[in-house]
Amino acid sequence: MTKKRALLITPESPEIHAYRKRQFNNFVQITMPYLAGFVDEAKYDLTLVDEYNQRIPYEKRFDLVALTVNTPNAGHCYGTSRRFRQRGAKVVMGGPHVTLLPDEAKHHCDHLVTGEAEETWPQFLEDFHKGNAERLYVCKHPPSLDGLPITRRDLIRRRKFTKGAVFASRGCPYNCRFCSLKQIYCPSFRMRPIREVIADIKTIDQRYFVFWDDNFFGNVDYAKQLMRQLRPLKKRWAAQVTIDRCMDEDLLALASDSGCIYFFVGLESFSGESLASVKKESNNVVTYATAIDAIHRHGISVWAGIVFGFDTDYRDVFRKTLTACEQFGIDGVTPSILTPLPGTPIFDEWKEAGRLIHSNWTYYNGKTRVCFFPSNMTAEELFDGYTWFRNRFYSIRSMAKRLLVSRTNVIHNFIINLGYKLSL
Repeated sequence: MTKKRALLITPESPEIHAYRKRQFNNFVQITMPYLAGFVDEAKYDLTLVDEYNQRIPYEKRFDLVALTVNTPNAGHCYGTSRRFRQRGAKVVMGGPHVTLLPDEAKHHCDHLVTGEAEETWPQFLEDFHKGNAERLYVCKHPPSLDGLPITRRDLIRRRKFTKGAVFASRGCPYNCRFCSLKQIYCPSFRMRPIREVIADIKTIDQRYFVFWDDNFFGNVDYAKQLMRQLRPLKKRWAAQVTIDRCMDEDLLALASDSGCIYFFVGLESFSGESLASVKKESNNVVTYATAIDAIHRHGISVWAGIVFGFDTDYRDVFRKTLTACEQFGIDGVTPSILTPLPGTPIFDEWKEAGRLIHSNWTYYNGKTRVCFFPSNMTAEELFDGYTWFRNRFYSIRSMAKRLLVSRTNVIHNFIINLGYKLSL
């Protein structure tokens, strides 16, 4: 049987591309390079394209085109699919948006793979090669994370310093009301065998890499065992963690000793009332200062996720947040506008209440648009305040204030902050 020509695309809409491209330190999205590891190249000629820095080769002919779809990219993905289908290719879609809204997505492709794909994706590839692929493949139980293939980093182009991404676990034990993880993944929190994670990391030819886990400290005992085995590799790494786990001094010491230089921490807000409104139960504002100081004492920088637009936010939230970030020495911030993604409790509630401004998914990116009516300010005030915060946070004055408090990885942090400032 002849080989099939397959194209795997990491899509990026023009609007998000314009936003992200200016930020030079974006690590590669791992989904499609990971799924490429399941492809039998005896059966498929494989091409991988990332729209972050590559052009989609519409002029070439493919038998199969695969797209991973998130909500703000949905319209862009549907257009991409239409162009390939007009040329005779079959299109398969998966990813968060397809999992959340399969009845919408099915009108824009030939095949759907919903939920986690470790079992359904290989089955689809086998069926497609034989010519009898089904319309829909559904993840019906939590797939094992044992024996997974190594991410195909060799297929990643023009990302020499930012293609080192790996995952060790799947899911998050918490249930925040604005997060869609519980609707996308199977409910159990699972871990890969540590020996396989270490083997995967050893294939990364850069010194720096990131863990792509939603909560690297989701299982503390597992994280500690992994970090002990990570130490001999002498690499430098970053991971996303929850602030409550950062009160554990032993955990922080192991992280530092094994090469951790950055934690991305979803602080979300400095208001306890705001955190309670979305059931962000892992966060306690009272402990922020102690936890952040502990992280810094272990030589690890704090990159905070901040969200604006909670129902308890007023117009002074932007200035209050800036003051808190400078007071605590937050090394960097990824600010976002609260976005009610489909499938989440706040989406259903706000849709019922008539609070959603747009049904166009492009507005649901959390960076360049406001898609709902805030409670205590206008949508325009929310967006203007968010923009003001970004500009002030990455001003030279704020950089100096924060770095003087943090005193952690100062030169590295200054360069990263400067890069973000130049991208504004």
